[in-house]
Amino acid sequence: MPEAAPVAGPETVPTAGQPAEPETAPPAGHPAESAAGPEAAPATAPAAGPEALPAPEPDAAPAVVVPGAEPDAAPATAPAAGPVAKRPRGRTALLVAAAAVLGIAGGTAVGYDVQAGRAPTPLPALSQPDLAYPAKALPPGKAPDPLPASQDRRARTDGDLRKLIADRPAGWSNGGESTLPIHDGWLSPDVYARSYEKEGSMYEYFLENDVRRIAGATWKRGQYRTAETYLVQFRPSAVQGAQDFVEGQLDYMPRPDVGAGNDGDAIKGSGNGRYYLYGVEREPGYMPVYHARATAYRGDIAVDIHLYDTAPIKKKDIRTLAERQLERL
Repeated sequence: MPEAAPVAGPETVPTAGQPAEPETAPPAGHPAESAAGPEAAPATAPAAGPEALPAPEPDAAPAVVVPGAEPDAAPATAPAAGPVAKRPRGRTALLVAAAAVLGIAGGTAVGYDVQAGRAPTPLPALSQPDLAYPAKALPPGKAPDPLPASQDRRARTDGDLRKLIADRPAGWSNGGESTLPIHDGWLSPDVYARSYEKEGSMYEYFLENDVRRIAGATWKRGQYRTAETYLVQFRPSAVQGAQDFVEGQLDYMPRPDVGAGNDGDAIKGSGNGRYYLYGVEREPGYMPVYHARATAYRGDIAVDIHLYDTAPIKKKDIRTLAERQLERL
């Protein structure tokens, strides 16, 4: 059977005037012949011989065969563009940073060395009698007079605290049903703590913050309106007890569960006091209860005023009581 003619590719075309090289048959026992049988054509074209050009690289342009060229001439291909060398980055910045660190370290070392070589500077004596002021005591006739009670707040608050409660307004009478037992104008911290929901915690708070004494008064107007005024005085300590107590009350008053549930209104001229109107409390079989409260502080004394009635309370009613009490302090 005649052999199949090989397929001529671009690399196997003979040049003009050059005889074609004879095809060589595969040797006996070749795998292609044994697998396909004697009648099968070869699976691939035979090699073109020693003068065949190598297959081009995957990225290279295909070879161009020029008729009449020498067999050893290389095909004309476009030169591949190689990678361009790039300058490494960050080297200059790294050198500058290293130089800065070395400069700081060297300057610090030189500074310590200079300071270590200096003689120690002696410190002045802690006790210097010449710093006493005045240098000489004033004669008895020229000594300054003590501050009047109107200017010395300590002189006013060291007296009878009950006298600092504002006078009873016109139209009011002493007494009335008070929520707390007041004996001769005084009440103890544990009794005053009963007016709070967590009386145990409030009693501990008063003891920890050095409460000094508590004065109280109750007035009555009409059949059901009652006013209660309490002055809570604290001893001098690291914490200003009156300020801390009032600010704590102002913080929880906007809460509806334990306070009035609103932000209240500022007491004019107080700088730190506010007054509040509570929501009405109703229970079956009882008359409604309206409640208002005002709180502020002056120095070491905290002011706590409550107003109760079975009829609605106006803001003016509680504000007037608070302003009168602050004027007295």
